[in-house]
Amino acid sequence: MTGVSEIVLQDAAGYGARESARLERWLGELVPVLAADAASFSARLAAEEEVRSWNARLRGVDAATDVLSFPGEATPEGLHLGDVLISLPTARSQAETQGHSLERELKELLLHGILHCLDFDHETDEGEMEALELELRSRWIEND
Repeated sequence: MTGVSEIVLQDAAGYGARESARLERWLGELVPVLAADAASFSARLAAEEEVRSWNARLRGVDAATDVLSFPGEATPEGLHLGDVLISLPTARSQAETQGHSLERELKELLLHGILHCLDFDHETDEGEMEALELELRSRWIEND
């Protein structure tokens, strides 16, 4: 199967149905460009406690974080690109600090998480992920 057939954005933290639908449409445009082979992708906007719990469990870091990525794998339906978990309260705080909208912050975090699902790692590469992320932000986010 080629082309993304399923993109899911779960709003477990009260972002809002209309706002979530707008982000899901944006993901529907972005994901096929970045991962043409993907059949599915999901993201979840969650409470800080949920993200902190996953961060402790998976990374051994008992602290809040903004975004966690869970790369996917091949399934009978096709390639599942992965899952991204975002702390909505942390995103809200970061948006306020950066002086931009929460929607923009969520797009930045979703893009960052997707790149991790594509096996990019800013902690071990030599700036490739950061450079790509900046380029993609200018095309997919900056002109919003």
